[in-house]
Amino acid sequence: MSTFDNNDPQDLDNIERLKVFSALGSDTRLKMVEKLCEREMHISELARELDISVPVAAKHATILEDAQLIERKVYGKTHVLKLNNKNIISALDVLAPTRTIEVAKGTTLLEALKKVAVVEVRHDDDFENVVSTNGEDGFFVYEVDGKLPDKTVKNCIFEKDAIVEWKKLEAVTKLKIYIKVKDEE
Repeated sequence: MSTFDNNDPQDLDNIERLKVFSALGSDTRLKMVEKLCEREMHISELARELDISVPVAAKHATILEDAQLIERKVYGKTHVLKLNNKNIISALDVLAPTRTIEVAKGTTLLEALKKVAVVEVRHDDDFENVVSTNGEDGFFVYEVDGKLPDKTVKNCIFEKDAIVEWKKLEAVTKLKIYIKVKDEE
């Protein structure tokens, strides 16, 4: 059995992770992040919407920037803030359960998954889809050693040690659009 180094270069190190959690530990900064989820905003507009002064908004924005949760674009004296949610996702990865298993050479990902989780598979034509893991229904994707393979879980075969990240895609809205159709006149 091999041991794996948990320090993936794409992951946040502990100092960066602490910055993210600390930055999100303020009600004002959480509200700022919520507002910036909707759209980019001028810092003074954000301050107005949160009913705080521009200097207070700027102080909180600096903390969010330091944690790389927002990006600031400067146009002369105008500062526009934009959400950068990549660090939020990386920080939350630390909460994912981790399992280590030993398998024989030639084991498929589906066989490996069944050793650590209750897996429900649905057969559609000649394709197998994992539709539930440990009772959680959803759409699942996976990475092997940080890369998205182009194989099904039944065709992903392990010939050497690997790190698999099994991910349930959650409904995260990137853009919400209200479409209003006018009646013809």
